[in-house]
Amino acid sequence: MSYILGTNLVSNEQVEIALTRIFGIGLKKAIQVCDQSGLNDNIKVNKLTKYQIDQIIKIISQNYLVDSELERVIQRDIKQLMSIGCYRGFRHNAGLPLRGQRTHTNAKTCRKFRNVLINQRS
Repeated sequence: MSYILGTNLVSNEQVEIALTRIFGIGLKKAIQVCDQSGLNDNIKVNKLTKYQIDQIIKIISQNYLVDSELERVIQRDIKQLMSIGCYRGFRHNAGLPLRGQRTHTNAKTCRKFRNVLINQRS
């Protein structure tokens, strides 16, 4: 297993597929990283050299927000929505769906967790 940017990559997968395990890297970005580093499409993670791994890490860290940095940015944006008092901020704060989904019969998981917290306080 290779350890790249806080994520263990499965050694018998193709590099493009294995890179998608990193939070913030999807298939499209993984393909772009492989093209920029000049890797073959079919190369497996266990066949990568140390230089190629360092090159992948360098490309990802320079061009993309990944892992804890991306999570920090997302949490900061959510806190900003809550602080300015917009609709999405209220929905985040209440733990309800944000994008207009029905809540009368759906969204059971968010309502279930809220009921558990209410029952624990009693």
